[in-house]
Amino acid sequence: MSSPAITSESLPAARQLPATLLDDMDSLVATYEQRIFRFHLVSIRDRDLALSLTQDTFTRAWAARAAFRGDCSISTWLMRIALNLIRDHTRTDRFRFWKRVSETAVDVADIAEHVPHRDSSPEASLIAREQLALVWDSVAHLSANQRNIFMLRFIEEFELSEIADITNMPVSTVKTHLYRALAAIRARHYAPHKESL
Repeated sequence: MSSPAITSESLPAARQLPATLLDDMDSLVATYEQRIFRFHLVSIRDRDLALSLTQDTFTRAWAARAAFRGDCSISTWLMRIALNLIRDHTRTDRFRFWKRVSETAVDVADIAEHVPHRDSSPEASLIAREQLALVWDSVAHLSANQRNIFMLRFIEEFELSEIADITNMPVSTVKTHLYRALAAIRARHYAPHKESL
């Protein structure tokens, strides 16, 4: 049984979409591919796998486009699909094996190129890469939920309510995971400085 077509009358005013946007895969990919790829790359740290999961995200979106109700933004909907793919993939034995074999499949400098920087000077880029290396080391030690929420908030810059939609968690749970992630990162960053005092 097919889903009813989405019409402008069936969507809230703030969520109305051009009728053909979800049917135009080229435009959808052009608009959101870099963001989805960056999220996969930072999550998985394997460029080939990130590319594959990015393609899978758009394949699933294409297959499920008729079910899109417009109760969230397309970006939030795509990120939810991306996160579910990461969750599915990281549950497999094969992933766990390759994670142990290759903890650093992508150099932090490669990931840094996909993270937006406000200042593009060489000095600012170098500082940003060094800071990213320190933060990534801390983020790698977080639980999966804390890591995903941290990345959605600070790398992809989603609002807490959007992260709740993406992760299917209450906003209060998202806040708790984010608070714990930040506390863990601060503890790892500042512990060496305290010891040297």
